Amino acid sequence: MACEQDTKTAIKDEKITTKEEVSMEEIKTQEGVLVLKEMPEFKMEAYNAETGHYTEVSSEDYKGKWTVVCFYPADFTFVCPTEIAAMNAALPFLKELGVEVLAVSTDTKFSHKRFVETEPLLKDLKLTIGADPTGEVTRKFGVMIEGAGLALRGRFLINPDGVIVAQEVQAPPVGRSVKEFLRQIIAHQHAYKTGEVCPANWKPGKKTLPVNTDIEPMTGNVGAYVTLADLVDEADVKEMEELVKAFKEA
Repeated sequence: MACEQDTKTAIKDEKITTKEEVSMEEIKTQEGVLVLKEMPEFKMEAYNAETGHYTEVSSEDYKGKWTVVCFYPADFTFVCPTEIAAMNAALPFLKELGVEVLAVSTDTKFSHKRFVETEPLLKDLKLTIGADPTGEVTRKFGVMIEGAGLALRGRFLINPDGVIVAQEVQAPPVGRSVKEFLRQIIAHQHAYKTGEVCPANWKPGKKTLPVNTDIEPMTGNVGAYVTLADLVDEADVKEMEELVKAFKEA
């Protein structure tokens, strides 16, 4: 089954399928999906907030590493600094996992510098922010809002083989969850390392599905390996209940 293949096998098979079996019309329908494709090559100027200096970044810098490329619409906006600050707060944990982070918008490096220097939320920022004023890199990742010259909220996780294994794209009004993204990164790293796959809501210490050794007896019998309580426990239900309640009462 496709969902039971490991990433290395899947990307290999995807390349073969694209070249030999899929028509150009079918390829066009999948144009916006980068998962299981290689990270686009890029080079651009950037602002390194940790050093306070301008620099240059390229896809070559991230080869062989777990990498997050995180697009946001624009400097000097409203939701964007909250997302950047939240990612910066998670940076020590991401570094501990060996994950590099590159933020990108279509602003210039000069705008990035001024933005970091003036926005209170970005005090002590350690991130590097890529400058893509022509939109070339933003288009390569498929997140350009044409006509506006801005990027969607696109977040991509790339594994050490240079393959995109997670893609999240949202419209500008809503910021993304760094906490959930951290969980996804850990799950992808576990799957990459062990060949096992991670069920819904998986966290370290929870059961995985060892499809690398028990694929045949597991087929059609996943419930013998995990239960609903393994997927959604009492704490999860309570958190969801409180989230909906807070929204309705707001």
